[in-house]
Amino acid sequence: MASDKTIILITGGNTGIGLEAVKALCKTDTPYEIIIGCRTVSKGEAAIESLKKEIPQSPSTLSVVQVDLESDSSLEKAVETISSKYGRLDVLINNGGASFDADIRDGKMTLREGFNATWNTNVAGTQVLTTLAMPLLLKSADPRLMFVTSGTSTLTETERSDNPNLARINTSPPAGWPKPSGGMQLTAYRSSKTGLNMLMREWHRILVNDGVKIWCISPGFLATGLGGIGAEKLKQMGARDPSLGGIFIKDVVQGKRDQDVGKVIRVNMIQPW
Repeated sequence: MASDKTIILITGGNTGIGLEAVKALCKTDTPYEIIIGCRTVSKGEAAIESLKKEIPQSPSTLSVVQVDLESDSSLEKAVETISSKYGRLDVLINNGGASFDADIRDGKMTLREGFNATWNTNVAGTQVLTTLAMPLLLKSADPRLMFVTSGTSTLTETERSDNPNLARINTSPPAGWPKPSGGMQLTAYRSSKTGLNMLMREWHRILVNDGVKIWCISPGFLATGLGGIGAEKLKQMGARDPSLGGIFIKDVVQGKRDQDVGKVIRVNMIQPW
């Protein structure tokens, strides 16, 4: 059935920054149809029950659809479900992603397995879903497409180590091989997010004459569960509360960064390439 509400699909919306974005949208006075896409439907349903208790007066409607970024059939079924129920999609937030660098480091995955899994989820799966959803987005009066990237993806800033966060990821190890295995291992993750930035640029090029507003969202160093480091450990390293990332995404949905389409955006600036 058609809906007068803005229809939003957010992948990975049951946890982390995705859940915080759903929460931020639900707290506004604007009514949304928010579709949480996640691998395990029961986890999405549990997130919805929690949100309804936390924000009982929200004007928004919540539902869940199974989205496995490693499965084309899952993505096809998700888009079919949205098409049959709503007939269009106003906002696609490609938030779902994964990091397997720690699994490579710990020997749980081979180097090839870890890289392939990272790119398959963060880039290839996102591209498949976006392509499948495009006919629905183009039926919107104000289509918006977002890719959640990372501050670690910028090529320009790989040359910087002038603050603790940049020093942590950019400082070179001592000479010799093998290199120390401790610390943050982000090579596969960073590479995939840099690739995601180019994917955004390609979609911007392809759709610039179709009126689709497109961004990469770089939410900053936030204390999420990504990478298996743990929220508390990340906070000790200077990570901020994930709710700030959710508010940022909500602001982009609501038009506060429309002047920066086609860019990788941070809360208060455009991220350098």
